[in-house]
Amino acid sequence: MSFQDPISDCLTRIRNGLMRGKTHVAIPYSKLKHDLVNVLVSEGYLKSCNKTDADKKPMIEVELKYHDSEPVIKELKRISKPSLRKYSGSSDLDSVKGGLGSYILSTNQGLMTDKDARAKNVGGEILCEVF
Repeated sequence: MSFQDPISDCLTRIRNGLMRGKTHVAIPYSKLKHDLVNVLVSEGYLKSCNKTDADKKPMIEVELKYHDSEPVIKELKRISKPSLRKYSGSSDLDSVKGGLGSYILSTNQGLMTDKDARAKNVGGEILCEVF
């Protein structure tokens, strides 16, 4: 199956899993999606992620995180789309929900949150917003 926007598919699988109360979701593997999920794990939005080989196809097994039976992620939104890319410099990055959320950026130094990008003074493509 081919996808027009694999990042959006990855975020949608996570969102749908959280809405249904699932503990795990499986996402087709790519390095970019694996790095994106790793950033979400390191920021505390997800429990863990592992690369697995199911039916000889590489997959990312993501363990979702809940607090008091409520999903930790309240909002997960794609910002830069294939039809309209959104780029931002480090000085132009606004805070998400008053600093409670994060943007995830694709920079020349890899994927990172908006806070890390401001600290390293790098800009890039804003992939998604997490709250």
